Amino acid sequence: MDDTAKYLIHASIAADGVVERSDVVGAVFGQTEGLLGDELDLRDLQQSSKVGRIDVQIDSENGQSFGRITIASSLDKVETAILAASLETIDRVGPCQASVEVTNIEDVREAKRRKVIDRAKELLAGSFDESVMDSSKILEEVRESVRIDDITEYHGLPAGPRVPDADAVIVVEGRADVLTLLQYGIKNAVAVEGTNVPDAVADMSAERTVTAFLDGDRGGELILRELAQVGDVDYVVFAPEGRSVEDLERHEVMSALRDKTPYGDLFGDGEPAPSSAGRGEGVENGDGPAESVPAAVASAATASTAEATRSDEDETSGTVGTEADDTSESNGSVRDDPSTLRGHVRAVIESETGSARLLDDDFAVIETVPAADAFDAVSTADPAPYAVVLDGELTQRSLDVAAQRGVEQFVARSSGEMVKTPVDVRVRTIDQLATAD
Repeated sequence: MDDTAKYLIHASIAADGVVERSDVVGAVFGQTEGLLGDELDLRDLQQSSKVGRIDVQIDSENGQSFGRITIASSLDKVETAILAASLETIDRVGPCQASVEVTNIEDVREAKRRKVIDRAKELLAGSFDESVMDSSKILEEVRESVRIDDITEYHGLPAGPRVPDADAVIVVEGRADVLTLLQYGIKNAVAVEGTNVPDAVADMSAERTVTAFLDGDRGGELILRELAQVGDVDYVVFAPEGRSVEDLERHEVMSALRDKTPYGDLFGDGEPAPSSAGRGEGVENGDGPAESVPAAVASAATASTAEATRSDEDETSGTVGTEADDTSESNGSVRDDPSTLRGHVRAVIESETGSARLLDDDFAVIETVPAADAFDAVSTADPAPYAVVLDGELTQRSLDVAAQRGVEQFVARSSGEMVKTPVDVRVRTIDQLATAD
């Protein structure tokens, strides 16, 4: 009954004589019986659990008795009020004159609500963390967990998960730089963790295309000098002067990687150059090239800033590796012969041949097939192509197989809607290529 009670009837009782609890209970039942009819008979109501037990507390003093009566009710308000009023008709308890007065009818649910409110106030005051995360902190925490999950080791060095099998690798200074690039979706970075380049990175540079992405300070220059002496460097990217790679925003990272400088172009006239144009085969004079780096860094940073306005047009390519984009001579004029990527684009796309041309890393033709057979040609070509020129629409299916085969550049007449763009393939349409020129 206590669990279903909605109201508690509270009444006071006074008797001119000494009475016991059982006397009061008997008087309640005896003097209200038949008073309210069968529907509100107290005994029947108790048997049907609509009224609870009659709780009586009685004390006697100086020949008189005083006490309290409490009755739980699950009746509605009107019926409960009538039942309470009937208690005041009691005028005798045992042999003694008595009087009963209803003091109040308590709403049990209201009492529970007050208890809930009071407890809620306590919980609000003491159980909640005072600090509230804003959306930026939530995003940062989730991103940090993803970066930590993704970071691996390459011969004990902090690295992205793609480093062991990627053809193009980005060499950075420290673990924080690797984490920053991971945050932006770049998973082929490895850290040297100091100016002493580890043997693992030096050996790897002889077999893969390497981009050195370094801080814009003296430490970055020293790492480049060491890396050039013990290994091969293909491309160089420096953060703006006085800034670190880990401090750069996503658009700054992507723009810098797209506008990277071939290692040989860092040296002016009269300075020792690498032994090959495509890859740095060490340096003939260890001190000569290093002295030219600061000036070259400033020049490269200026060029990167000047070209920032066109970088957004290529951002969909997701290029983070290194590409030998030989679309122009050193004097800036475009070559038309088919030994350049631009020459093949003119020969295949601008001439509307309806074909696809697979090229090696010297831009020599591996195979030319109808545009409709591009997917099969790329998937079966031996050796795998370095670049593909397609007079047609690039599809997600063709782009996926190009990424799987290690294709580094893909130029098409147009591009369909892409669900994902592999980061190791530089994708451009003929319009984007023309805009870049």
